[in-house]
Amino acid sequence: MDSKDAQNQRSRGVPGFLPRAVAPAPGLRTLPSGPENQACQPGRPPPGSPPPGLEYLSQLDLIIIHQQVELLGMILGTETSNKYEIKNSLGQRIYFAVEESICFNRTFCSTLRSCTLRVSDNAGQEVMTVHRPLRCNSCWCPCYLQELEIQAPPGTVVGYVAQKWDPFLPKFTIQNADKEDVLKIVGPCGTCGCFGDVDFEVTTINEKLTIGKISKYWSGFVNNVFTNADNFGIHVPADLDVTVKAALIGACFLFDFMFFEHSLAGL
Repeated sequence: MDSKDAQNQRSRGVPGFLPRAVAPAPGLRTLPSGPENQACQPGRPPPGSPPPGLEYLSQLDLIIIHQQVELLGMILGTETSNKYEIKNSLGQRIYFAVEESICFNRTFCSTLRSCTLRVSDNAGQEVMTVHRPLRCNSCWCPCYLQELEIQAPPGTVVGYVAQKWDPFLPKFTIQNADKEDVLKIVGPCGTCGCFGDVDFEVTTINEKLTIGKISKYWSGFVNNVFTNADNFGIHVPADLDVTVKAALIGACFLFDFMFFEHSLAGL
């Protein structure tokens, strides 16, 4: 009789648990399985919240990107890794981006080189990673065009910047993590920027409504000709999704590589 009761007790399982579930360790407090107690996926912020470290972007309607001048590259006429300061409208630095690439790619692939840009906050914590693979860059080649992958935080993909083929204008789309088009960027026919700013319009997918722009600022004849220092401004609504703003920052890096980067060796 005792053995039969013990068998029934085992089949019923521990109260509060599924049948045949393993009993919790003594002293371990269990929580109900409501939504408020469900853990989020590691590395992914809760739905609707900005990626950790990029919360400050939610306040900004103007983001300034300033490329640092590489003195060694100016003297030797060689291509060095790019570095960028990301600032608010007051000129205060909020993030810092550093390119990671090998010398071979910078020398022989030049502006088409594959690279990774790591974006850190003022405390040195990496908050965003931008991956750029080696791809084509020609209006005569409609396939395998330029693309960036945006991760925020590193390891969590939040969006892409993808070039779209057009025989006359530079066009790009901002995509979400599922590669669905969110916004479009349309540049001018000529991007040389002689004695003036170069504006890339940020529009809806159908290009009927302009919601902002990315400007490459004219910084003077000496800076434009004899240095690699480029300045960009991202003008967008302050309430634009933070992940989209992060993708627009990545788009600035891509535009710098594609249209505005040069060295004294090429003069």
